[in-house]
Amino acid sequence: MNSPRSFSVEAIVLRHQNWGEADRIVTLYTRQRGKIRAVAKGARKMRSRKAGHVQPFTRIKIQLAQARGPYIITQVDTLDAYLPIRETLNLTGNASYLVELMDRFTYDEEESNPTLFRLLENSLSRLSRGDDVWIVVRYYEMRLLDHLGFRPRLFHCASCESEIKAENQFFSAAQGGVLCPQCGVGQNSARPVDVEMLKYLRHFQRSSYADARRANPDPKIRANLESLMQYYLTYVLERGLNSPQFLREVGRK
Repeated sequence: MNSPRSFSVEAIVLRHQNWGEADRIVTLYTRQRGKIRAVAKGARKMRSRKAGHVQPFTRIKIQLAQARGPYIITQVDTLDAYLPIRETLNLTGNASYLVELMDRFTYDEEESNPTLFRLLENSLSRLSRGDDVWIVVRYYEMRLLDHLGFRPRLFHCASCESEIKAENQFFSAAQGGVLCPQCGVGQNSARPVDVEMLKYLRHFQRSSYADARRANPDPKIRANLESLMQYYLTYVLERGLNSPQFLREVGRK
């Protein structure tokens, strides 16, 4: 039985950074304790046994010891490296985006949230097995916003509360959802949302993944919805994200 100063958790690596001469600080999202940081001692040494286990978007079983600062990693085993994701820049970039969102939206030492852990775990598995990347990412975004209290309003105007009809509307990040034409006109920060875009937004918000994956929007709708989600997420986070820029550069190659 583990002592209070040593415990085991299942985790997904969100990121790591160099620390000291040979160590790395690893940011983890754990099933049992939410987001935590831990030191992988010697992880930058050539013969380190830990280095390969603490790469971003790797699911691991890890033994941690309490310390005055970050936890210390005493043992680590890989449960799933999601190897197919690492074979292309596009998949690597999208997996990086998933873990970056989780990192930005969560805080160290929060209460455990197994639902968020499963969402990230399932989304990485879907990327790894070859599901439609765009569907996986948009579904993840909507579910993450939902679970964290930022669910966009899509069925009633976020300003006047009137029911949204089957016509072109606006979307306001500041007001947290769709605006009817009367409220949206003249709102400089609001973005136009056509009927097809709204249909897919609603579909992802209220459907299971099994139903959501049947969606097949055309390229224009995909591009517009991706842009809309970036606009909303940037507003909610109050800062830009790094991964989308990397994905844009990959797309231009």
